[in-house]
Amino acid sequence: MKHNPKALSAFGSHLRALRERRGWSQQELADTAHLHKTTVQRAEWASFIVSLDILVSLARALEVPVEELVRIPGLEQMDKG
Repeated sequence: MKHNPKALSAFGSHLRALRERRGWSQQELADTAHLHKTTVQRAEWASFIVSLDILVSLARALEVPVEELVRIPGLEQMDKG
């Protein structure tokens, strides 16, 4: 499978921004999403591809639609460059 490091990095930054907007630590997000802290860290650090079940858990914890979680600012421009 072909990976897109720019997209993974952009997703991680977006996830971190959403988490910080709530004033949460990585541990608080992990606890609320019923995930391990390393899962949140790895997602923010773009060190793995987030599965659908993790996306849903994160979106529910952050109280945002999944669509907002994956609506990554500037992603379209990255692919064109």
